[in-house]
Amino acid sequence: MKLRRIAAVGTAKIVAKICKMLGKQGVTWAGKIALSIDPAILSELAGDIKEKIYVVCGTNGKTTTNNLLCSTLEAQNKKVVCNHTGSNMLNGCVSSFVLQAKWNGKLDADYACIEVDEASALRIFPHFQPDYMVLTNLFRDQLDRYGEIDITMNLIRDAMKMAPDMKIIVNADDALSTYVTMESGNPYVTYGIGEKVFEESINEIKEGRFCKKCGAKMNYHFYHFSQLGDYYCSRCDFKRPAIRYNASHIETGKHLAFDVEGRHIEANYRGFYNIYNILAVYAAAREAGMELENFEEVLRKYNPENGRMEHFSIQGTEIILNLAKNPAGFNQNISAVMEDETLKDVIILINDNDQDGTDVSWLWDVDFDRLQNANINSIVVSGIRCQDMRLRLKYVDIPSTLQPDIEKAIRERIENGCKNLYVLVNYTALYSTHNILKKIEGEQ
Repeated sequence: MKLRRIAAVGTAKIVAKICKMLGKQGVTWAGKIALSIDPAILSELAGDIKEKIYVVCGTNGKTTTNNLLCSTLEAQNKKVVCNHTGSNMLNGCVSSFVLQAKWNGKLDADYACIEVDEASALRIFPHFQPDYMVLTNLFRDQLDRYGEIDITMNLIRDAMKMAPDMKIIVNADDALSTYVTMESGNPYVTYGIGEKVFEESINEIKEGRFCKKCGAKMNYHFYHFSQLGDYYCSRCDFKRPAIRYNASHIETGKHLAFDVEGRHIEANYRGFYNIYNILAVYAAAREAGMELENFEEVLRKYNPENGRMEHFSIQGTEIILNLAKNPAGFNQNISAVMEDETLKDVIILINDNDQDGTDVSWLWDVDFDRLQNANINSIVVSGIRCQDMRLRLKYVDIPSTLQPDIEKAIRERIENGCKNLYVLVNYTALYSTHNILKKIEGEQ
């Protein structure tokens, strides 16, 4: 069995290296091959973790939260296994362990931070039982892959029950995440934003319109976006629980700031939703007993990657690349664009490959009409479903230019734009668009 483990690790490393040389990500292939050689490889390597294993689940914010948690743990001088690329199904999870193992098949790590796709948790948890799950939120995602939100909720709940001792670090502001956590019977701790932040809430579709406990209408004292806020059932006793890690004195705009546990936290990030991501990381590390005296230093040094508010500076143009893959996430992207009051160009790329979801009807649930008040210089639509995106904008009287080739679209805006560019893409365009921007950046 030891020889099989060594063979699995070695072969996976070679496959990953070849893929990198060919310009391919190759992470899932490495994991798939390792698992075929040694079906027990994941449980064996997970058993080498000296302290704790975290998994990060939820519809939006998984990659940012997981990678920032990894950086936070590393700043405490811990050795961490992490699937940084966001490959969050079983093969990607296996890769994160085998690629960090040594050639002799041994793994030297204190912690693991593993982003886990909600639909894949039931396949991953038989291999190891995490100590903590960070649950960011539950929104409606790809309908042709996940179905309605109730299916995702059931998958998460069943996964939780497979690891009954796993503590859930749950976003208390999300009624759906909170209900699932309470139903699971697992121990849990909450984080959230206990105060009203915006005077006028965005008129978004709420996933949690009705109480999951009794079916009655849900009411809100206030909400921040989508269904996240201070909720209570109009009939039964279900309501937002007390918040253990409560963010207050919120500041948004060109940077983010908030107070928690008597500490003032600042981060040079954009997008209100990133407060939840940072708060989730803070709560997760504190639950493991860490003092986090250097947390702000971690936030200053952390460089978002993989298209999560990733920043590029190319030929005098400041560029933000960000993932936008479902209505709630896209609406938060629009909010981030609107927080920047200067003139800006926007490129929107929509694909409909299997990993994106072939049903793009979700575009009609996004509040694109808000872009009319966002000081936009130009909007370019790109990708496989660029015509659908152009039609969606036309219905809210927003003109756009068609350019199916994303590289041509980016180069043209760098050459003729207003020097402030936002590139919003859905899932399968993320890696290739990141590479295009890196290539153009390297030509300077």
